[in-house]
Amino acid sequence: MEESPEWGTLSPEEFAHLQKYLDYSSKKVQDVLQDFYGDGALSQHLQGECVDFEGFRLFLQSYLEATDVPEALCRHLFMSFQSTAPGQPGSGLVCVNDVSCYFSLLEGGRPEDKLEFTFKLYDKDGNGLLDSSEVERIITQMMRVAQYLDWDVTELKPILQEMMREIDYDGSGTVSLAEWLRGGVTNIPLLVLLGLEVHMKDDGQHMWRLKHFNRPVYCNVCETLLVGLRKQGLCCTFCKFTVHERCARKAPPSCISTYAKSRKEAGVQAHVWVKGGCEASKCGRCQKKIKSFQSLTGLHCVWCHLKIHEECLAAVPPACDCGLLRDHILPPSAIYPVVLERQNSQKDGSGTPGEEGPQVFTTPEGQALRVSPVPDTHPLLVFVNPKSGGKQGERVLRKLQYLLNPRQVYNLQQGGPNPGLNFFRDVPDFRILVCGGDGTVGWILDAIDKANLPRRPPVAVLPLGTGNDLARCLRWGGGYDGENLVKILKDIEGSSVVQMDRWHLRVLPASPAEAGDPVPYEIINNYFSIGVDASIAHRFHVMREKYPEKFNSRMKNKLWYLEFATSETLFATCKKLKECLSIECCGTPLELRGALAGVAVLNIPSMHGGSNLWGETKRPLGEARRAPGTEQPPAITDAETLKTCVQDLSDQRLEVVGLEGVLEMGQIYTGLKSAGTRLAKCSEITLRTLKPLPMQIDGEPWMQPPCTIKITHKNQAPMLMAPPPRSSSFFGLKKGPVEA
Repeated sequence: MEESPEWGTLSPEEFAHLQKYLDYSSKKVQDVLQDFYGDGALSQHLQGECVDFEGFRLFLQSYLEATDVPEALCRHLFMSFQSTAPGQPGSGLVCVNDVSCYFSLLEGGRPEDKLEFTFKLYDKDGNGLLDSSEVERIITQMMRVAQYLDWDVTELKPILQEMMREIDYDGSGTVSLAEWLRGGVTNIPLLVLLGLEVHMKDDGQHMWRLKHFNRPVYCNVCETLLVGLRKQGLCCTFCKFTVHERCARKAPPSCISTYAKSRKEAGVQAHVWVKGGCEASKCGRCQKKIKSFQSLTGLHCVWCHLKIHEECLAAVPPACDCGLLRDHILPPSAIYPVVLERQNSQKDGSGTPGEEGPQVFTTPEGQALRVSPVPDTHPLLVFVNPKSGGKQGERVLRKLQYLLNPRQVYNLQQGGPNPGLNFFRDVPDFRILVCGGDGTVGWILDAIDKANLPRRPPVAVLPLGTGNDLARCLRWGGGYDGENLVKILKDIEGSSVVQMDRWHLRVLPASPAEAGDPVPYEIINNYFSIGVDASIAHRFHVMREKYPEKFNSRMKNKLWYLEFATSETLFATCKKLKECLSIECCGTPLELRGALAGVAVLNIPSMHGGSNLWGETKRPLGEARRAPGTEQPPAITDAETLKTCVQDLSDQRLEVVGLEGVLEMGQIYTGLKSAGTRLAKCSEITLRTLKPLPMQIDGEPWMQPPCTIKITHKNQAPMLMAPPPRSSSFFGLKKGPVEA
């Protein structure tokens, strides 16, 4: 295969930069490709099947949806597609098909679709056949992508070469589309490279991913060492079965079953043993170290994660109790086809015709399943937003698919939360874990509202990304930073339920003809604000929408936020807010005291990634805490009374705080000032604006023309509060939650 010359190779930094652009782009290659043909905008740059640098640059801008792609990156990428050195004939052109093939391999989507698209790119006469040189060009692009994705191509290259030899099944010297697809979908390393996606309908099939190991690891097929500097191999996410890339085709399709296939399997869960994966561990039976002896050694159970010597297997009872996480896990024995239940009822004579049992869940392949969890457990339904927290979401998704039953873990990018909620509808005492930011939590709470479940499940939060104000209030921390997920799951087991108020927000424009931004949410879970802080958030949001590639790290985001805060300090776009804003609390007009530049309406004691604008409340000496069930007045506006008011997630009251400007916000965040100006505590709020003003709900900003806003109580959602942090010293001083 043709190797890219040194002058035509992207650096790892340049490729990482290119991938960040791709992450933010919503376009597909096949859509932009049309611009080169007919009367398309780029047709003037097409010369035969090639395009010049200017056409390539315009193609990149359109495809990446970015007008500021660095000139150096653009030119270097252009050179990487050239087959001749600079200065040689034809060096100013690159093949459109090669460019399109390369980018299509990096896109998301099904591997089969990518294989078909790349085939059709080179099948210009449309006869459904490619010769060996054209197949070679496709394989070359695949090798380039693999190299940039940090694959060890010395292992992949012979696999693809063997595929090329075998792909011409009829020996005709040409490859048909059917032969190309058949060869591709049976080549596991190639499918992993193209972005293999395994769904639950493939029960029992391995879910492979490329992994680099930092310790000696042995192949489960040939039982020899994974060699190479990075010890690269394919590892199954579900059962940790590990193989050389060349051995993947020989791996038995014996991955875990996620539900019982027979009456024998239903009821009692048995251990499922996989050889290996026990290096430097103690045997769970004899407590002696499991030594490798330079070979595949030991057994581990994929459900309880017990590790034992092979010779200790006979002494281990066959029944598996699912180990440390038994309270969370739905073992396969607890999920069974409805047909088994009918057979059992007919056998023992129970069940009457027309009797309605709990609702069943039908899998994509048409198998109707029912869930009967282990008694006295609280099965965990997990939703993961893989887009949250950079690559953190993807890593958390894989780890939880191994620690729990994969049928408990749902990728929100694949169908949203409804499939998971439907599957768990009739499961008693289940809990929900949401892995994502505050926006993801709000999405799940709204979905629970609409699902009309028999019982509303409590929700825990694993915070990914930035902000995470709700997670901070519930003691789950300000951001996941790679902590042990088993410990976090055990904390969920020991958590307590608290009710959290949720509020309905209705916007009534003063003039329906005056267009504004769409209101992002109708529900307030965390806070609503208007004025100075919303102005900074809105400018940040507009800039990020326009130039997403400039906001690809937490540090960059903070620097941009600092810049917008500084300019807001200088220009004070929201000063004298009381001249264009009026507020009523439960029908009583509220006096806006002082030179306020912003007003925040709080449901939880955290905002802007940890700021407590209401502040701590010190009770006067001798004053008793309000007794549970004691009725509060619907609205409190007296300044002296407000000093003793305490925030509560479940008191059906909102706190209203005034902000004087950016400087005061910074002082509160850094602890130099304890709080903003307490204005009111009430159960219903009406705001009226006289000019366009920036606003935000739970961190999502928009610009709103003059309007009336009504905020009323909607409902309460049960949330899980993490256990109090353990003492960190001999004297019992408390250690706060780890925050990123």
